[in-house]
Amino acid sequence: MALNLDAIGKKIGPFEKEYTWKDAVLYALGVGAGFSDLDYCYEKNLKVIPSFGITTIYDLMPQLATTSNVNLAGILHGEQEIIFHNTIPPEGKWITEGAITHYYDKGKEKGALVVAQFDTYHSNGTRLFTNVATVFSRLDGGFGGEDNPKKEVVFPDRDPDFVADATPLEDQPLLFRLSGDVFQLHVDREFAEMAGFEKPIMHGLCTHGYACRALIDNLIPAEPEKARRMDCRFKRPLYPGLQIKTLIWNTKEGEAVWRVVNSQNGEVVIDKGVFEYGEIPKEEIRF
Repeated sequence: MALNLDAIGKKIGPFEKEYTWKDAVLYALGVGAGFSDLDYCYEKNLKVIPSFGITTIYDLMPQLATTSNVNLAGILHGEQEIIFHNTIPPEGKWITEGAITHYYDKGKEKGALVVAQFDTYHSNGTRLFTNVATVFSRLDGGFGGEDNPKKEVVFPDRDPDFVADATPLEDQPLLFRLSGDVFQLHVDREFAEMAGFEKPIMHGLCTHGYACRALIDNLIPAEPEKARRMDCRFKRPLYPGLQIKTLIWNTKEGEAVWRVVNSQNGEVVIDKGVFEYGEIPKEEIRF
């Protein structure tokens, strides 16, 4: 079994999906929102958490795996970037398409990276966001490709400007998976034990959603439409029910760096986070 190196540039999709305000609210509840974030949970004047856009790639990831011929036994979600082009409406139809853009070789002992980019448009033709997903495959390295360029994220040598505490419920994965990420690792104890864990673990993208809420609350409170870009690397697994902290440092106007740590042991769960925010320049519709 080897990576299909000819798959770079071949289109994946388009995938169409209708959604309603209930889908946006279900996602919000899945990443810890509630009465303290009622704008995300009540259909009256509903605002959409920007990271809700991540749910568009769930149905495309199996196609990415098939197209790339990646070894499913060794894959992990390594990095995720979302670029926001317009405010996400609370309902409508998404049209998403993309392609594998890069393979990177970390060596036979370390594995490979598969990078794909997906653009999502609303059915009215407006481009909403771009997802750039990096899949880490531990079993596909050593194919003779180039290594990935280093992504430097510099954290200030001082205490964070903001610290946001949160405690996901022990049942949080059961709720989050209803937004589309139904991988057994997050629900099936036997499967989790087979993968080397004591019990099902949190979805990394669920923790990612907690971080998105924290970034908005502290940097652009009540204005999620000003989120422009969110980038990060998933570093360690987390068990549901454990308290987390999102640490945020302002670096310059309209930009901050962030990470999420496990409050129990101080381990970094999500690292190399970058968040850009401000007014989003309007784009012309595609159609």
